[in-house]
Amino acid sequence: MSRTPHTVTVAELVPGDLLALSARDADVDRWYVVMHTLPVRPEAIRVTLRPPLGGADRDEELDRTRTVTVGDHRVDTAGIPLLTSANLRAVDFRDGDRVDFLRTVDPHAVEDTYVRRRGGWSHDTPGDRADSRADRRAGNRADDRPEPPLSDAELRKQAAEAVDHVVRHHPRRARPATSRTGGPRRVVVTGLGAVTPLGVGVDDLWAGLLEGRCGIRELDGEEFAGLPVRIAGTVSVDPAALLPRPQARRMNRAAQFAVLAAREAWRDAGFDPAGTTESRLAPERVGVSAGAILGDASVLVGGDRRLREKGPRGVSPLTTPMTVPSQAASQVSLALRITGEARTVTSACASGTEAIGEAVDRIRYGRIDVALAGGAEAVVTPAIMASFAAMRALSTHGLGDGESPSRPFARDRDGFVNGEGAGFLLLEAEEHARARGARIYCEAAGWGLSADAHHMAAPDPSGTGVALALRRALADAGAEAADVVHVNAHATATADGDLAEARALKSVLGGCRVPVTALKGHLGHLQGAAGGVEAVATVLTLHHGIVPPTIGCAEQDPAIELDVVTKAPRPLPARGDVALSNSFGFGGHNAVLALRRARG
Repeated sequence: MSRTPHTVTVAELVPGDLLALSARDADVDRWYVVMHTLPVRPEAIRVTLRPPLGGADRDEELDRTRTVTVGDHRVDTAGIPLLTSANLRAVDFRDGDRVDFLRTVDPHAVEDTYVRRRGGWSHDTPGDRADSRADRRAGNRADDRPEPPLSDAELRKQAAEAVDHVVRHHPRRARPATSRTGGPRRVVVTGLGAVTPLGVGVDDLWAGLLEGRCGIRELDGEEFAGLPVRIAGTVSVDPAALLPRPQARRMNRAAQFAVLAAREAWRDAGFDPAGTTESRLAPERVGVSAGAILGDASVLVGGDRRLREKGPRGVSPLTTPMTVPSQAASQVSLALRITGEARTVTSACASGTEAIGEAVDRIRYGRIDVALAGGAEAVVTPAIMASFAAMRALSTHGLGDGESPSRPFARDRDGFVNGEGAGFLLLEAEEHARARGARIYCEAAGWGLSADAHHMAAPDPSGTGVALALRRALADAGAEAADVVHVNAHATATADGDLAEARALKSVLGGCRVPVTALKGHLGHLQGAAGGVEAVATVLTLHHGIVPPTIGCAEQDPAIELDVVTKAPRPLPARGDVALSNSFGFGGHNAVLALRRARG
């Protein structure tokens, strides 16, 4: 609306005029639209006024000869809504609610939005909002420091005193109810399993995380001699020694990890180790969903070496079935006689998280009732190490300075540390788990995917792709940013990747200070298995109410504006109920899992 001011008498006013009752009102952008005029006495006219962005009408009885200020164009009165402010005194606020303040007398006003997070009201993405018109006229900029949150009482008082404003309350979205008639079902986690550089089993993983132990080791095999980087997060135990010999001979190393972790999750959920039938499950209602990038590259490399050294007769017939990335999923299904499905997801370092998300949907929509989902990888091989080193993607920090070579979010981070292992969740439909009296760790509430479409190896530095996956995971879980109580970050300790993730988290979570931890200082980067193992740790964080520390981050990069937990474990905040587990891979693959605290 144009508001080049000029003066007229009240007698000249017509409906549609944009009116300031005084020169002072025009200076402070207090305008009204003339809705009606009605002569009430020879010397006076009653003028009905409404704010140009909508609001309640007010009547003014004005002397006909009085001079007022109007804009130079009239307004369509039919397009101006009649609005009233919400009565906040009667509202029972919840985290995730929004309250908008709109100064409706200013035609160019922007809504000022507050979001309730952990019992306090914060500006929604305060750094992204335009400065006020008064600040712009004065040449000032908003202070970058976040404002302290308002209490419920302070917000109600601010709303009551908001002259010339319309105040609107937007309750948070209701979560969809569980449907027994074909609609989406809630999915819960009832079992956990892991094989990691911290040991074989979930107990070793959790104890090592809380104690701040580092599982990264020197690669002392002669095949690694001469490589520019010879450290990795390796599993110190031979997995083949923990399996029956005839089975182990037919599995690659990644599949061995997968079977050990999946069996642990299966037993942890209370099922019979012998398999589905012995657990009184219909085998066709159980599935496997495993993430892997390569699985185990050493089998193919070894087959090629034997071909060159001994000819075709020297190549094992098991080379091909032991090379394919799908071997982990197939071996888990064989070990437990699971016939519902055995799927493999390959999406770089996001593979494990995406595999869990796919399994969540398969259970939600009734395709299966139970699933083992996670990731397994064994790519600590000379060629892979040399390739990563040639990309300058690996950390050059050594093991001798008392810090982990993998340094997520640290000022001196310089690359990731390659690793191996497996992590699996046992997922069930909630009604299925409750019917058998299972112990429930948490709800697998939602997940989100996106693609950067930026570069074959480098992340989009803006973090917009990551932010999209975060928002989709929250939306899929029926959650708001205010519900997030913890983030298990992907944070590989690369300069650009950690910064992009931090920017995305700040964009999505706004001013909400959420405790963030990253596990790659303990484990290295487990590639396609990272999402599975980090999901296990996130489940345990929710279940035990303790956030493990991030090791390797002796001095946090000041550009990383996150609340990174370091030095010692921290109690999980009481408010909020959602934890996010992030995984991002080469080529711009982004996957985020949203987990929710178990209900009573």
